[in-house]
Amino acid sequence: MDYKELAAESLITLTLNKVRTGLTMLGVIIGIGSVIALMSLGQSSQKSVENQIKSLGSNLLTIMPGSQQNEGIRGAIGGGTTLTYDDAKAIKNSPKIITVQEVAAEFRRNSQVTAGRNNINTSISGVTPEYQKVRNISLSFGGFITQQHQLANAKVAVLGFQTAIDLFGEGVNPVGQNIRINKISFTIIGVAQSKGGSGFQNSDDAIYVPLTTAQKILFGTNYISTIYVEAKNENVMTQAQNEIGYLLLDRHRLKDPTQADFRIMNQEDILGTISQVTGTFTLLLAGIAAISLVVGGIGIMNIMLVTVTERTREVGLRKALGAKRKWITTQFLFESVIITFVGGLIGIIIGSLASIIISNAMSLPPTLSISSIFLAFFVSAGIGIIFGSYPARKAANLEPIEALRYE
Repeated sequence: MDYKELAAESLITLTLNKVRTGLTMLGVIIGIGSVIALMSLGQSSQKSVENQIKSLGSNLLTIMPGSQQNEGIRGAIGGGTTLTYDDAKAIKNSPKIITVQEVAAEFRRNSQVTAGRNNINTSISGVTPEYQKVRNISLSFGGFITQQHQLANAKVAVLGFQTAIDLFGEGVNPVGQNIRINKISFTIIGVAQSKGGSGFQNSDDAIYVPLTTAQKILFGTNYISTIYVEAKNENVMTQAQNEIGYLLLDRHRLKDPTQADFRIMNQEDILGTISQVTGTFTLLLAGIAAISLVVGGIGIMNIMLVTVTERTREVGLRKALGAKRKWITTQFLFESVIITFVGGLIGIIIGSLASIIISNAMSLPPTLSISSIFLAFFVSAGIGIIFGSYPARKAANLEPIEALRYE
């Protein structure tokens, strides 16, 4: 008996028990589909964040306050209150700094916003007029915050693309209408174009107000969250970092750079940090999905053990008629591998479709990794061999006389 005959016989056996075969495949389908869908989701999130950061340009520096300490416990980077608007103005106006093109300051905090009956919680960014240029913000309607708004502590707001939809609906020009932030009325002067963001500091889900208004009227603070610096070109980035670093050390009366209460990052630094976080997130999702694959493999082994028990007399008859042990082993392995192979193909198709649907629903760039598809395919075949080996050996080791007597 050759392998083709054994494979054909395995297919016939599986088709005779369609319901059992289908239910056994289901575990593999769910496992493979989950691996592909979740890994693609993680990679799409990572790509989305990378696109947002790269869209800001390669000559952007981001200055954040250092970690805040409370009773000896150090918090996260950016949690301190060590940067002020005066620091931003000093960077812009200092004669010691010759590599800087533009400087923008921002204070960011989440707040409740209402417009009529619509109520959302979104990010409120108090920004300076230079923020629009430094962060590459284009407008669909109206204008951006000006120096006059800044000086007058004006209660005006520019809505992010998604925020405008959430508050007023799609395709509506809300310029001139009022919203309430922390129960304070603001007049809308503009709506930003979509940047296709999600997750990390989503520019589409934000409201921009003058920095002075955010500090003095909304939140009662005198510090800022971030300073954005546009260098003259990417060739002077290192020089710009050094110039700004020494200036801020001097302003904060610090002599040792290792004690700096701020952090200066370029786009590569931010991209590397975010990529590391999202990469870990992707592996976590893949690990969770892999558990369902193992469960599917255990299900295959259990069903194959039941099949061996049910076909004990058949196995005994074959061995009595001269069937070799390797033929019995091979046939049961074929059945296991066919289940995982077909289930893996179906899982790949379903997982690929699911990843595209989820990415579109979350406004993420579709990312379908060929490597994850091949990995899932070979893993499914491996599961069939690994979890099918024990039942196959058990069937092959049955004694013919005892097997024929089995009731």
